[in-house]
Amino acid sequence: MTNSELYTRVFTHFRKEHPIVDTELHYSSTYQLLVAVVLSAQCTDKRVNLVTPALFRAYPDAQSMAAASEADVYQYIRSVSYPNAKARHLVELSQILHEKYHGEVPSDMDSLLQLPGVGRKTANVMQAVAFRMNAMPVDTHVYRVSHRLGLVPSTCNTPYKVEQYLLRHLPPSDNPHEAADAHHWLLLHGRYICKSLKPLCPKCPFDPFCPKKLEGSKL
Repeated sequence: MTNSELYTRVFTHFRKEHPIVDTELHYSSTYQLLVAVVLSAQCTDKRVNLVTPALFRAYPDAQSMAAASEADVYQYIRSVSYPNAKARHLVELSQILHEKYHGEVPSDMDSLLQLPGVGRKTANVMQAVAFRMNAMPVDTHVYRVSHRLGLVPSTCNTPYKVEQYLLRHLPPSDNPHEAADAHHWLLLHGRYICKSLKPLCPKCPFDPFCPKKLEGSKL
């Protein structure tokens, strides 16, 4: 199977079976999405969704979070990974948004990357989910599934290289948000089917032609 045929089979299936996809994080504004995505770094969406309702009741916008202390924010997010650093980042980025952007989250990559706690993956998530731009966030799930399915070569050994390779090789589509949707498809497939330790290959629609590129795997 050629690389083009593989991409066509995989993404035609996703497009047909899951035409509407979105993040599993809970939020009610672009600012709240940014907070949730920052909290989700090296943490599960499920855990983040447990802490954000109370957090957002206390600090629903950038102005309210900007006036909070790190210690106060910490009390709400202490069950997530790296709560001390994330509390600091949330207060600092909220202050920047309040003072420089009138409480609004900027949409361009350079401005997003200037916010504390925001790396390329987080910035791409904001562009893909909040602003519906044709962005390709690469988290651990997207990175893993892309390699296991053979969508990217082994030389794509960084998230950025995977991002760029996927963007270049996605099949043509009338969907202007194809890359953003493809991110969700690969992420959810990795979260629920192509799991890190015990992939559910018998339930995978790609099992008949999957190269199973799992380093050290006996599959």
